Amino acid sequence: PAPFFDPADGSTDVKVTDITMDVYEPIQDNDDVTERPVIIYIHTGNFLPPPINGSPNGRKDDLAAVELCQQWAKRGYVAISIDYRLGWNPIAETVQERTGTLLNAVYRAIHDVKHGVRYLRRDAAVDNTFGIDESRIALYGQGSGGYVSQAYVTLDNPSVELFLEKFRPNPFEATVSYIDTLVVGNQEGLLGQLTLYKNPDDMSSEVHMSANAGGALADESWLEAGDVPMVSFHAVRDDFAPFTEGTVIVPTTNEPVVAVMGSNFFIQKANDLGNNDVFASIPSGDVYTDAARALYGTSHEVSFGETETVNTAEGLYPIVLPLAAYLSNQASPWEWWDPESPLATTVVAMIGDIPVTAHMASLGSNPDMSEEKGLSYLDTIQGYLLPRVMCALDLEGAVCSTEDSVNEITEKNSLVVYPNPASNVVFIEAEENILSVAVYNVAGKLVASLEGKSGNRLEVSMTAYTPGYYSFQVRTASGISTERVIKK
Repeated sequence: PAPFFDPADGSTDVKVTDITMDVYEPIQDNDDVTERPVIIYIHTGNFLPPPINGSPNGRKDDLAAVELCQQWAKRGYVAISIDYRLGWNPIAETVQERTGTLLNAVYRAIHDVKHGVRYLRRDAAVDNTFGIDESRIALYGQGSGGYVSQAYVTLDNPSVELFLEKFRPNPFEATVSYIDTLVVGNQEGLLGQLTLYKNPDDMSSEVHMSANAGGALADESWLEAGDVPMVSFHAVRDDFAPFTEGTVIVPTTNEPVVAVMGSNFFIQKANDLGNNDVFASIPSGDVYTDAARALYGTSHEVSFGETETVNTAEGLYPIVLPLAAYLSNQASPWEWWDPESPLATTVVAMIGDIPVTAHMASLGSNPDMSEEKGLSYLDTIQGYLLPRVMCALDLEGAVCSTEDSVNEITEKNSLVVYPNPASNVVFIEAEENILSVAVYNVAGKLVASLEGKSGNRLEVSMTAYTPGYYSFQVRTASGISTERVIKK
């Protein structure tokens, strides 16, 4: 890449380098599917590269990023972990300088992700290298990536939304924003003096769902009726990104930056506007949905003796962890890293004569960090997120579907699965011989793969299954039919 900015070196004032993405996909030779839904992962990192951000994490190949994308690909999605430009001034002396440089960093990241979507859509129209369905694209932002994912789908009127008072430097002039679109480009990342992006094929940057794990929404006014469905995972006691509303505190310096709206607020508003109506018909009965709904309406003490009450907002998964000292409350329990990696062992600060590594600094708000812990939280994220991705993208087998899928219509009279709901055993009967049965849980994870026994009736034991919803994909010579079964 080009050299980092150096005030003494004029050649580094403008740097041009490629922005890349990592693509995870099912092995295309295993089937003839040419249109797969897409989930785009937007990484964390406080809009600074590690370890400058004080953390070992903040790249598109973070351990959590790789794990999530691999799991999505194994479930049939094309997963994209996308890179974006980094850089702002967290150590500026004034809040204005910190706010202005951070807002521009978020704005640039939106541009980069949008161009990534246009790139995917153009490839689908010309070469279809990755076999994507360009009508089914979801965003997932983790940590600071959550700010990007939710701003991406709500910033659509920049002439108004970028000129709110908190986005204007003091003295407040109605025509001056921290973000100068004439210089840095419009909301699509085009036409600015410093913008190199072009869109000669007029490709759309539209996406169809957005999710965040951590992060926040820039302002409530950005969210309007008709915006895409949203899902949020948020630690109730997060000191850095407010659960309901408040000021962003950047972990790099622990300094305040800008007032924003947290997941507890904007997911409730998404419900009030009808944007999340697609989730309303998701039934209770799976452990992830039940766990989220059990916390709706509950109140919890947070920093400074204040109280947060969880809204009754479908699409919100609140995470309640023990109360700790201010700025030590856990905000990203799903993150982990290799403590011995070069990034983790880099010294990022000094306390007297004692060096503080990126690993040590990050343990401050994730003291029991481990791979096992991170994977357990990713399991929760997947279990709650993926059924809602299926609903928002209108995928076959979605638990919120009120209509039969194509396969269910064609084979409705030739396949019977009973009893439903079931306790210990399920019987499958078909007019043709059953070749195989694949059983998936509500998170889309394969929990059983059964071979037929040259007959048209199969008995499936469910004694080892936890209560919840399961999809049975039954393969016969005529094709695959899907039936949903409830385990009591």
